[in-house]
Amino acid sequence: MIDRFRGKYFFLSNMFNMNIMMGGKEYTCTEAVFQSIKTKDPDERAKFAGISGKEAKRLGRSVRLRPDWDKIKVEVMKWVIHQKFQDPELRQLLIDTGDEELVEGNTWGDTFWGVCNGYGKNMLGKILMEERESIRNGK
Repeated sequence: MIDRFRGKYFFLSNMFNMNIMMGGKEYTCTEAVFQSIKTKDPDERAKFAGISGKEAKRLGRSVRLRPDWDKIKVEVMKWVIHQKFQDPELRQLLIDTGDEELVEGNTWGDTFWGVCNGYGKNMLGKILMEERESIRNGK
């Protein structure tokens, strides 16, 4: 089991620095893209381009949340993760995790996307494992 997205496995984290284009803007990581999609307001969304994942996470707490967010957030994360692993190097690193269970272990209480103190849905880990399987199946 890979239970922390740190060190050798930091590439699995949404905070991992990489350039992602969306809507004509460049984002520094998947966290910034994900947080930007929380709002439909183009001015608010533009604020996420070029900022760090940590800044994006903080800013994402204060945007006008789109009304359908709770219904679409998992599908949005799947899309964001799929975009991330279009990068050939990252794609190979994900494949190289083999059949390991991927668990986004954390200490900040996120029990939806990860696992904290042994509890959580681990949705990010599940999405990463789904993406790994899709890559293996040539999708």
